[in-house]
Amino acid sequence: MIKAVFFDLDGTLLPLDQELLIENYFMLLAKKLASFGYEPNTLIKAIKHAAEAMKKNNGLRTNEAVFWEDYTHSIGDQARTHKSLFTDFYKHEFQKLKEICGYNYKMARIVKAVREKGLQVALATNPVFPAIAQESRMRWAGLEPEDFDFYTSYENIGFTKPNLGYYRELARRAKVAASECLMIGNDVEDDMVADQLGMRVFLLTDCLINNKGDDLSEFPHGDLAEMQSFLSKI
Repeated sequence: MIKAVFFDLDGTLLPLDQELLIENYFMLLAKKLASFGYEPNTLIKAIKHAAEAMKKNNGLRTNEAVFWEDYTHSIGDQARTHKSLFTDFYKHEFQKLKEICGYNYKMARIVKAVREKGLQVALATNPVFPAIAQESRMRWAGLEPEDFDFYTSYENIGFTKPNLGYYRELARRAKVAASECLMIGNDVEDDMVADQLGMRVFLLTDCLINNKGDDLSEFPHGDLAEMQSFLSKI
């Protein structure tokens, strides 16, 4: 019996082209920090390196701690003194990215309908961004933080997708067994790995990411209508 449903965000609840989002994210951030002496290519390289460090995180520290340690090592001590610039960026320039994201009102209805069934609902978006960015993007999808029992951000967890530790932690926070969880996402590598723990999964194909060309028949999958049908049977 399913007791908790975990929804991915980018490409799932929020229809978008992830590569386009990241490209514009770096463009806006580099423009923001250029006036403070940050050379764009050096900045982007440092952020990408810190993101890789978060991917290797083993859960002993938050992703936030790992990111800032690695980023500061690349940029220098002034990086920490400029941390507030990132917060200001997420409050302002980051919001422009909403314009390149899609929107499907049905997604918000689905999340709320699942919760009305008495199931726990969590936003299982890759925790490489701070809470302010996670909450912004869920609002772009027509949802609020209170629509979820919990969500992951780089401040509150020490794993990233596709580390199985990430999914173990989701189940632990929901206080249920992995077999009582359902993970819904659009990325074969990042989201469907949850089935290795015994979680049920559903691959949403509307904004499919399948970088390795895996056989989709391994997982329950389909478009939004098929996802709704799948959920109705829980």
